[in-house]
Amino acid sequence: MNEPVPVTRAVDHGTAKLMPDVDRERAWLLTVDGAPQSYVDLDEPSHLEFEYLRRIGHLVDTLGEPGAPLDVVHLGGGALTLPRYVARTRPGSRQQVVEYDGGLLEMVLHHLPLPEGSGVRPHVGDARAWLEAARPGSADLVVADVFGGSRVPAHLASLGFVREAGRVLRADGVYVANLADGAPFAFLRSQTATVAEVFGRTAVVAEPGVLRGRRFGNALLVASHGALDVESVARRVASDAFPARVLHGAALRDFVQGAGPVSDADAVPSPEPPEGAFGIG
Repeated sequence: MNEPVPVTRAVDHGTAKLMPDVDRERAWLLTVDGAPQSYVDLDEPSHLEFEYLRRIGHLVDTLGEPGAPLDVVHLGGGALTLPRYVARTRPGSRQQVVEYDGGLLEMVLHHLPLPEGSGVRPHVGDARAWLEAARPGSADLVVADVFGGSRVPAHLASLGFVREAGRVLRADGVYVANLADGAPFAFLRSQTATVAEVFGRTAVVAEPGVLRGRRFGNALLVASHGALDVESVARRVASDAFPARVLHGAALRDFVQGAGPVSDADAVPSPEPPEGAFGIG
């Protein structure tokens, strides 16, 4: 049996590389320009390696009836890690994946094909443009995990964008955005205020060291008009192998104090990560 070998390809927006994991037989790490983007175990798609994706997985597990299918929109595809997780843990789910880099999507689908009958439909396009054309009230979950290089693009960080996500969601739907920031959290605080302008219930999920301002890192911004079970999410992420905290209620209001929603005219990309913040050894 041949040992898997790394695959490197120039894609539309950089150089992508798939590297096999020596410890897991059919597992792969996807990097773009040296920055880790996704990790996939083809034999165990319910295995989530990246900490922020584990937290989204915990959120998914709290939605609706356990194991019931969901309608999900994924803005940002990578190696389709989360769609594979949902397909395995929520059979029968209908999932739309929007990836801006067509070359990257082609590479992933060729080398890491989706299982037959996965219910995952990949699309090439801009996340906001696709969302604006989507049917209202058609999704249970919208996941925004879009980075242009190492930064969230400005047009995906505004009130107009969040309103489109709210329009596409059903009344009890949930929105989650993967953001990256560090102290003093100007971007994360303004994004939280922006989402709170659209949704009735909002929370931030992150590793304690990030929330204390000790390091730059990922934070999940989660929101719903009422279906968000913050307590269940908090219990699950606190007991994970990589524990996280959930800010909500009064603690979140204190965190956001002084920040306001961001219009399209005022929107800016997320901050540039410090050198090595998301690197691999």
